[in-house]
Amino acid sequence: MPSPILIKCSNLLKQKKLTLATAESATAGRFCAELAIIPDCGEILKGGIVCYDACIKQDVLGVPPELVEKYTPESAEVTAELANRLRHFMKADIQVAITGLPMPGGSESEEKPVGTMFIHLLIKEKHVAIRQVFKGTAEEVILQTIDRIAQELIDQLS
Repeated sequence: MPSPILIKCSNLLKQKKLTLATAESATAGRFCAELAIIPDCGEILKGGIVCYDACIKQDVLGVPPELVEKYTPESAEVTAELANRLRHFMKADIQVAITGLPMPGGSESEEKPVGTMFIHLLIKEKHVAIRQVFKGTAEEVILQTIDRIAQELIDQLS
């Protein structure tokens, strides 16, 4: 069941006749999946690319390997590049890119602990970059990230 905030966001996007596409790494398509079960989501959701592994970020979306090597696959820089590259794959009013560390096993460090999530929204030509650390299980971190994106879209579009 999608969260109330995501439903509110979906309704606002429909009301404003805006479309959305995603490049999802850490959330592995969950943002799209949550949107897809909201009535009339076909009016807003163009589609998404799951780019969990760095090779998909590079080979499919064209993120330069040097960027991934310098900043890690889970970084603000790579997330911004994903949002920019997504524009060439899916025409939408809004691009949403997500990377991060919902569980151990990535590039976590003292400065970037597990729970750190990177979001980059490209709303027409406006860039919104978010770095936030969430607490909880991997699923809780992912669901909190989805709600954070929904709230930011509401804030930006209201």
